[in-house]
Amino acid sequence: MKFADFLFRFRRLALVLIFVVAFWAPWERLGGAHPGSTWLWLAGMLAALGLCPIATSTLVVIALATFALLLAALVRTWAAAYLGSDVVYDRDLHSERVVADGPYRYVRNPLYLGTWLLTAAISILMPPGGALFALATATLLIVVWMLAEERKLTMEGGDAYTAYLKRVPRFFPAVVPRIPAGAARPHWLQGFLGEIHLWGMTITYLIFAHRYNVTLLEQGVLISVGITFLVRAIWRPAIPANP
Repeated sequence: MKFADFLFRFRRLALVLIFVVAFWAPWERLGGAHPGSTWLWLAGMLAALGLCPIATSTLVVIALATFALLLAALVRTWAAAYLGSDVVYDRDLHSERVVADGPYRYVRNPLYLGTWLLTAAISILMPPGGALFALATATLLIVVWMLAEERKLTMEGGDAYTAYLKRVPRFFPAVVPRIPAGAARPHWLQGFLGEIHLWGMTITYLIFAHRYNVTLLEQGVLISVGITFLVRAIWRPAIPANP
């Protein structure tokens, strides 16, 4: 198994390990120090630069993180509704069909875009060094995953996929759709249940961010992940059937 394929197969485990190391950030705990959060560090930086008072900058940081988390939930739910949650979370890369509808008319990798937005939103709860580690490592892995997918789909998708590559951007979405709408029908319930952890995290940020309590938000994130495991244990999605 090639290294890129190995990373793709264990992509969820890789992200979990990245988040665990980033939240722990042992390099910031040398000497017994307890690192603060990136949320307060960024707020302090904005205030120190004279851009806004500390109270305002604290709100700005959490508002941007909440917006990023909401975008992640919307984009990944939209993509999963067209692609199918069984494909999204399968360990193997599927190349038997190419989905070019819904968000895939604007960007080739909406799921990875959502993953990056999720990482950015959650990173404000990490120590500054951990946030930098998480963003840098997740970005590197996303690039590897995207290139691995494109290589396999190009070999097996033929001219149709090559034409799709040329018209639709890889990561930064186009303002208008680059290809016509197809006949695929979104399965919204499947998409929502598959990404329910993102909606739980978004609700957590919306409800509890005003308390300025990082530990409370971390607990909400963990509970959201736990709900996801529960949902997947009792629900087995099927590949959406296109008319």
